[in-house]
Amino acid sequence: MATLTVWKFTTADGADNALKKLQDLQKQEIIEVLDAAIVSWPQGRKRPKTYQAMDTVGAGLLGGAFWGMLFGLIFFVPVLGLAVGALAGALSGYFTDYGINDDFIKSVQSKVTEGTSALFLLTGKVVLDKVEAAFSDEEKGELIQSNLSTEQENKLRQDFAE
Repeated sequence: MATLTVWKFTTADGADNALKKLQDLQKQEIIEVLDAAIVSWPQGRKRPKTYQAMDTVGAGLLGGAFWGMLFGLIFFVPVLGLAVGALAGALSGYFTDYGINDDFIKSVQSKVTEGTSALFLLTGKVVLDKVEAAFSDEEKGELIQSNLSTEQENKLRQDFAE
């Protein structure tokens, strides 16, 4: 079973740094990173920069379609306003099938703001205590978590795998 987690960092490069550390832990078989994407929102920018980090962690489970739609819903649709409200509602309903509900989306919107970053991870096996021990208090992010059931994981793979 996969787990989708979102880690918020207090700096614009915190998510990139965390992913590099997770890559090392993956080589040690302490964590299995199935896919990852990053949102970085430097100070002074109107919108965040988003990208799929699958080239960094391996083949990746999901294609850019999943991350693009999710990031669009969280970070860009609110900027576009009411003209795309119906589309946002449809996308929001679609992501509910994967365990990503309105509360999850609103929480990410309110916490990932200018000057911060976020690491979106889809992970398999994790040796939690060793992963926690690898990060100092300054490097740890705030966790926003949405667990995927086996059924949701299979649907996600079917709908978004490249």
